Amino acid sequence: MVGVRAGYSLRSGGVSGPPFDSFNLGDHVGDRPGDVAANRAQLAATLGARPVFLNQVHGWSVSELPCADATRADAVWTDRPGQGCCIMVADCLPVLFSDTRGRVVAAAHAGWRGLCGQGGVGVLESLWERLQKRLPQAQWQVWLGPAIGPSSFEVGDEVRQAFVAARADAQVHFKPVQGWAGQWWCDLPALARDRLQTLGIDDIRGNDGSLTWCTHSRPDLYFSHRRDGRSGRMAAVIFLT
Repeated sequence: MVGVRAGYSLRSGGVSGPPFDSFNLGDHVGDRPGDVAANRAQLAATLGARPVFLNQVHGWSVSELPCADATRADAVWTDRPGQGCCIMVADCLPVLFSDTRGRVVAAAHAGWRGLCGQGGVGVLESLWERLQKRLPQAQWQVWLGPAIGPSSFEVGDEVRQAFVAARADAQVHFKPVQGWAGQWWCDLPALARDRLQTLGIDDIRGNDGSLTWCTHSRPDLYFSHRRDGRSGRMAAVIFLT
């Protein structure tokens, strides 16, 4: 799209040592600060824009760029060029937005808590409200990045109940774990697609729930907190040129 660039980092190509090897972008996971700073500088140089790294808390608060690094939010948007809307992940779902005329971009961090929210209003709905106020008649494209997949994301019954309480048909995105009562395989990308489609967004690309996109199943490509415990963080970034 003219005027819009986006990127997603993989785990290789940086300077961090094990278990953060090697392109870790998280400064809160125990990695050496100098290595994280070098990796972040490399990311900015590759993109040609400065990503702004949020303090993500698995909630649904929204910030607008420009803002400072470590701003407490789980979604961010901008209509100004040069600063990247950036989401760090290591199993959660990154969601990137752009209007089709390249005027506004945004990014959201959709773990299950932020995606579910309260009363059916989570991080995607909160961000969408802000985007609609800025461009009420716009058409939007959305990209879902890598995340833990539906054959790896095991959750308890409280997670399923939280989603189903907000929307009964969400139950189709949970499959029982054989031999473990009250445990479910959760399809996070599909839950996000449903939420986006309910908002009226139909142009949704990227993660389709297959193994190619599963952070847990691809240690060669992705960090995964659930798989490894101590792990680095990747980033999804979108910005206006």
